[in-house]
Amino acid sequence: MPLSVDVGHSSLTGPRERNEDFCGMVTPQGAELENKGLIAAVADGIGGHKGGREAAEYTVRGLLSDYYATPDTWSVPHALEKIVVPLNRWVMAEAGRQPDLAGMATTLTVLVLRGRRYVCAHVGDSRLYLLRDGVCTRLTSDHVWEHPELKNVLSRAVGLDRHFQLDFVDGELQAGDCFVLCSDGVWGPLGSGRMRTVLLAHPDAQQAAASLTSLALAADGQDNASAVVLRVTGLPPENLRDSLEGIARLPLPPRFKPGQDFDGLLIDEVLHDSRATLLYRVTDQLSGQQLVLKTLRPELADDADEIRALIMEEWRARRIVSPFFAQLVPADRRSCLYYLQTWHEGATLQRMLDADIHFTVADAVQHGIRLMKGLSTLHRLDVAHRDIKPANIHIGRDGRLRILDLGVALSLSEDEATAGSPGTPSYMAPELFAGDKAGPAHDLYAAGVTLYHLLTRKYPYGEIEPFQHPRFGEPVPPTRYRPDIPGWLENVLLKAVARDPAQRFETAEEFLLALERGASRPLNRPPVTPLAMRNPLLTWRIIAGLSLVTNLLLLMLLTR
Repeated sequence: MPLSVDVGHSSLTGPRERNEDFCGMVTPQGAELENKGLIAAVADGIGGHKGGREAAEYTVRGLLSDYYATPDTWSVPHALEKIVVPLNRWVMAEAGRQPDLAGMATTLTVLVLRGRRYVCAHVGDSRLYLLRDGVCTRLTSDHVWEHPELKNVLSRAVGLDRHFQLDFVDGELQAGDCFVLCSDGVWGPLGSGRMRTVLLAHPDAQQAAASLTSLALAADGQDNASAVVLRVTGLPPENLRDSLEGIARLPLPPRFKPGQDFDGLLIDEVLHDSRATLLYRVTDQLSGQQLVLKTLRPELADDADEIRALIMEEWRARRIVSPFFAQLVPADRRSCLYYLQTWHEGATLQRMLDADIHFTVADAVQHGIRLMKGLSTLHRLDVAHRDIKPANIHIGRDGRLRILDLGVALSLSEDEATAGSPGTPSYMAPELFAGDKAGPAHDLYAAGVTLYHLLTRKYPYGEIEPFQHPRFGEPVPPTRYRPDIPGWLENVLLKAVARDPAQRFETAEEFLLALERGASRPLNRPPVTPLAMRNPLLTWRIIAGLSLVTNLLLLMLLTR
């Protein structure tokens, strides 16, 4: 059963000449409802004339249309913020460009119902109320100045300030919940008490919304009155993202040996046994298809962080549909915590390196082109891999390159406090050792190191051991180890692994274009960072030393 919501809305002009409020909603069906949810918004424009109405309408329309174009991997707060911040810039720009729109801005209250949770984004003095079990609760705080004479003046709104910030509220849904988004023209005359009475008296959402606005004007309301009412009539089953706790209650499977079978799967071999995870090659006994099974070591049964990481890894893999990644296979019969992916014959680049396979320049360029296409797909979903290296790049017998292991990947919308900067030291960018958070840009750096290593068997800054705190100078040109590397490719590699992040490729598409154009449109060699910027302390020591030597020579000449 999908999420079921009864929705109603009403917006009345009242005694004003024009209605500067604007409200809207989108109630999708099917996969879009499951992945993105239902969204509703109320905005109350300010600025007089047509400016207030234009700010409110453009903000709501832009939000409702752009929200469903954001990647499914984004969290709701992240998606809303990514949309509303540019809308804030647009409103400010229009107000500065057109004199008749000067001073326009708008409040904004947004509610998203997805799965079994709700998320509210809010700025200004429009409000969100929740009626649950007969109790009406206000979920938002007004952004007005605290001074008594300025209590009706907004301190925050869309279009008011470039330093824009949204407030967020979220929580669990319950069947029977009733949400009300309303402008100050409704909550001001009625108050929460009369609003509660209206909602209890009108079980139909449209009737409730119409009654709220008409009663607000009847109660001597002097402003536009707008309200959106949403009654939750049915909740969907728990899904992966919104019910991690439920899935986490599945037990971890025991350690398997080849020849064992469970859940209709036959264990063929152990592929990988790491500190936390176990990978098996298995055969589905019903279909005969060979698959990869990933789970955790049995001793981690009480480790909530590792269990959540595995569940989130499955969730990301489910949404990355691309030939550059192994595809998730539904495990409808699972009795334990694991997930299944497609199996592909072939070998990783690291295994090829260990087997002393020689990579030509053409091989490296082709691998780089396909790797950039895969990373471009990943980054468009706002996901950073964070551990690109030869061991995680697979070349199948079908000739396809696939990026493996999303175990430490991160949707950038997730909590940065737990994000960290995992990875393999020799493939980590210099700034990560100083505490920066790993993101898509660092995947490009690691890809550059990977191509450099394929060609030279060396690292641009030397091999870095775990727990080492290296000092980075200038990268060693790859032609020092392999003179047959053409100049254009050397420049591409040096740009990819530049010590200064500002000198590197900004996107996977830019890196891809440099590889595809190759010798036809070569890149200039990245500039060498001056010693004074690389190591200021050493620079001043050299200056002090030279000054001392010069003074001693002068002293000797004067005393002769």
